[in-house]
Amino acid sequence: MTRARHTDVRETVSEDHPTCQLRDILDRVGDKWSVLVMNLLGGGPKRYSELQRAIEGISQRMLTLTLRSLERDGLVERTVTPTSPPRVDYALTPVGQTLSAQVAGLIEWAEQHRAYVAAARLYYDAS
Repeated sequence: MTRARHTDVRETVSEDHPTCQLRDILDRVGDKWSVLVMNLLGGGPKRYSELQRAIEGISQRMLTLTLRSLERDGLVERTVTPTSPPRVDYALTPVGQTLSAQVAGLIEWAEQHRAYVAAARLYYDAS
């Protein structure tokens, strides 16, 4: 007996429906790169290069897209200091800071339970 590994059930919901709007926000703040960026910025402003060095596996393109999306959503602010070369810093906005504790809690939970999840995946895949 095999388990179903995927169900393709779709419900049509208008884009202005509250569920769709909520899902849109959760998609942004819940994607892996956004969570990692927000966690780092929870410790204070960072330069682009600091973020890139701290997030293993993120490409320059993906970091740029993530920062732009977080900025667009009002969670991150970008400050350019006119020096040569220009200095660009990223920081959480006041609203982004309200999400910071939840993001930190999620990361802490993931660190504490990653061995458990890895073992569960192995068990599931073996059955």
